Amino acid sequence: MQPSELSLVAAADAIRQRRLSPVELVDSVLDRVEEVEPLVGAYVTVAAEQARRSALEAEREAAAGRFRGPLHGIPMGLKDLIDVAGVPTTAGSRVRAGHRADSDSTVTARLAAAGAVLVGKTHTHEFAFGLTTPQTRNAWDRGRVAGGSSGGSAVAVAAGTATFALGTDTGGSIRVPAALNGVVGLKPTYGLVPRHGVTSLSWSLDHVGPLTRTVADAAVVLSVLAGHDPRDPASLPLPAGDHRPDASADLTGLRVGVPRNHYFDHVDPQVEAAVRRAVDRLEALGARLVEVGIPMTRYIQATQWGLMVPEATAYHERTLRTVPDLYDADLRVVLEAGELMSAGDYLRAQRARTLMRQEWARMLEEVDVIAAPTVPTTAVPAGQQTVTWSDGTVESVPEAYVRLSAPANITGVPSLSVPVGHDRAGLPIGMQLLGRPLGEAVLLRVGHAYEQTAPARRLAPVA
Repeated sequence: MQPSELSLVAAADAIRQRRLSPVELVDSVLDRVEEVEPLVGAYVTVAAEQARRSALEAEREAAAGRFRGPLHGIPMGLKDLIDVAGVPTTAGSRVRAGHRADSDSTVTARLAAAGAVLVGKTHTHEFAFGLTTPQTRNAWDRGRVAGGSSGGSAVAVAAGTATFALGTDTGGSIRVPAALNGVVGLKPTYGLVPRHGVTSLSWSLDHVGPLTRTVADAAVVLSVLAGHDPRDPASLPLPAGDHRPDASADLTGLRVGVPRNHYFDHVDPQVEAAVRRAVDRLEALGARLVEVGIPMTRYIQATQWGLMVPEATAYHERTLRTVPDLYDADLRVVLEAGELMSAGDYLRAQRARTLMRQEWARMLEEVDVIAAPTVPTTAVPAGQQTVTWSDGTVESVPEAYVRLSAPANITGVPSLSVPVGHDRAGLPIGMQLLGRPLGEAVLLRVGHAYEQTAPARRLAPVA
C-alpha cells in the first residue's frame, strides 16, 4: 500500500511512531496528483512546492519530538471558496479571476496550526451554486458527474490526491459528492465550524465541513475545525472539543429513525436496498429501529429556494450589476430572478424554516439518529439533465440530488454521509445519518460502528 492510500488516522499513527515521514506522505500524494489529476480534474490550483516545504518543516518538527497533533504532516485539499493567504480564491468563477486572499480563513488557520499540509485548492461549481462541479470527473467513472459543489474535494479524497479535504454545504454540497464518490462527508451543526474567510452562497444555510476516507478521520478534522470565532456572526459560543468516537461497535439502546415518507420516495431501488441493508446492520449492532414521519416535506424545496436565492442575490448585488457577463448563464439567471423576489417571499421562507425546525426537534425527541439515503440515485452521466422515476415523474438532476440533503441545511441539524456499497455499475451509494443539533458525537458513533462491520474501502480505480 502506498502512503497516499492511507486513511488520515492510519497516516497520523505512522508519522507519530516514526514509521512514515511527512515528506514521504506528501511526496506520495503529489505523485498521485501527477498520475491521476489529468484524468479527474479535482484541483484548480496545486501548490506542490509549498506542500513540499511544509512537509519538510513538519518532518523537522517530528524529528525534534514536536508534534502539533493528529494532523501533523497530513496532506489536505481546500475547496476554492476557502481563503489561504497569497493563494487565489476564484470560487470557480471568472468574476474572481486574479483574486488572491490577503489572509487565511479561520478554518485554514486552524488546520495550519494543527500541522496540516496544503496540496491545493479544489474545484467547485461556480460560487457553490450547483450539484455537479462540471470541471471535475467522478473518481469511479470519468464519464459521470462528480457531484457538487464540493466535487473537487470529494474526488481528491476518493482518488488519493488528498488525505482529507474541506468542502462547503448549502443544500448538500459536502454530502452529495461524498456519496457519489464513495467517501465520508460531514455537514456539522449550523454555527459549529466558523465560516470567516469562506465565500458565501447563502449565509443562513452555509456550512463548512470535512470530506474524508473514514468516519474516524472526519471526527479528527472536526475536532480541529470546531470552536467559536466572533468574526462569524453565526458562530456558536462553544469551545473546541474532541469529537473522536470510541472504538466500540455496540449500539445497544440507540434508537435509529427510519423514515416512512420523503427519504425513500423516488429513490433508485439499488440505492434503497443498500441503505436498508445498512440500517439492518445497525439493528444487528444493537440499535432499535423506529419508524418516523418526516414533517413538512411539501415545503422543503420552496423553503430552501426562498432562503437561498435572495441571500445569494444580496451577496452578489454589486458584481451582478457591474460585471454580469462574467457569470455563467445558469447562475446569472438565478441571481437575476432573486432581484424580483419580494421581502414577503423571504419572510415566509423564514417562517417556514422556524416551523420546520420546531417539528424536526419534536421528531428527534423520539429517536437518537435518522438513517436514510444521502441521494436518491448514483452518479448520472455527465450532461444528463433529468431523472425519470418509475411512475413517470421527471425531476432535474440538481433537484434530485438536493432533495434528500436540503432538510439538514434548513434546520441546521448535523448530517453525515457514509458509503454503504455500490450499484451494479460499480458506482458508490451513501447512507445519510441525521441527528439533533450538536449531536455530532452520536452520528460519528453510529457511522464508525457501521464502518467496523463493513469491508475495508479502497481508493477509486481511476483509469
